[in-house]
Amino acid sequence: MTLLHIQNLTIDLPAADGVFRVLEDQTLDVPAGGILGIVGESGSGKTMLLRAIMDILPEGALRTWSRIEFDGADVTARYDHARLPISMVFQDPLTSFNPLVRIGAHLVEVARRRQGVARRQARGLAIEALTAARIPDPERVFSRYPHELSGGLRQRAMIAMALLARPRLLLLDEPTTALDATVQAEILALIRQLQAERGLTVVIVTHDLGVVAALCDTVAVMKDGRIVEHAGVDELFRTPEHPYTQSLLAAIGDGL
Repeated sequence: MTLLHIQNLTIDLPAADGVFRVLEDQTLDVPAGGILGIVGESGSGKTMLLRAIMDILPEGALRTWSRIEFDGADVTARYDHARLPISMVFQDPLTSFNPLVRIGAHLVEVARRRQGVARRQARGLAIEALTAARIPDPERVFSRYPHELSGGLRQRAMIAMALLARPRLLLLDEPTTALDATVQAEILALIRQLQAERGLTVVIVTHDLGVVAALCDTVAVMKDGRIVEHAGVDELFRTPEHPYTQSLLAAIGDGL
């Protein structure tokens, strides 16, 4: 079953000589209940695809598409990501949080906005979300500023904030970048655990095929704004069809 279907999405960004096409006539199906990895080199359009789903494109971006479906319903004409159960965890949580606002205030705001609860109830929900993100001593983290936390704790706090929107679809943009190997493994295990416990559908953007192999069920390979190959993880690693996918896997082998 497909949870999210986007058909014929094209995005252009303003450039000095006119426009630069970031995504080209892109169609994406996100299967319900699994983990989809999107891989490709920098500039291939991976992050822009997630930002388009969230409707947070850069200023001046032009977006065209013919159809969007969520859980089988056509939402093209009334698309509003805030009304759909979709959350996103950004690549750099330090810049995603307001440095002058405590972690708890960020989470309370999301709980109040997305769940329509009073402030006291929102605080309890925020503590529950921090606990769900496997954060030790959530009360302490609730009262801290973003810069007072380690990179791993900030990423967990971002995941907790995403959970407060009660998503069915969770988007993650390079969630393990700049984390050491041990913390990276912990974050990946947390994502897999939350996905299983809550029945989430997950899309994770990464440049690391090792992350895909460890976490994902299916994988889409992007190049120059297009998905050039989409397959099960085992199938793609065993018998890649597109020359670009073959070159990515060969680069891993050369680096071993």
